[in-house]
Amino acid sequence: MHNTLTEHARCLYGDEYRPAPECGAEHGEHYFVEELTFADADSILAMLRELCPHVADGCLPVWIRNLSYRLVLLQRPDEPALMREAAESLWMHGPDWDGIAADLVKRADVLEAG
Repeated sequence: MHNTLTEHARCLYGDEYRPAPECGAEHGEHYFVEELTFADADSILAMLRELCPHVADGCLPVWIRNLSYRLVLLQRPDEPALMREAAESLWMHGPDWDGIAADLVKRADVLEAG
């Protein structure tokens, strides 16, 4: 069994920086997505920062990154730094999400100016 969201993600998707542990748990992606859906922002950010410390790296699928940032921003809607971090990820893995990324930066600018 996994103790953290990061461990679960590492087992399921791998890790560029360390080997995935042998855990014997069933690794259906739907179990991970369910855990991610109800995870707190700190757990999600810990996973993103450990498994994808740079925008252009990591083994997490792009859709998992996008969902992760979306869930974090729903929990922390007034944090400009997180908005910019999410926008960087969207731009790196776009261009389908360039408009959303630009809107996030605009919202961050408004919050900081406000």
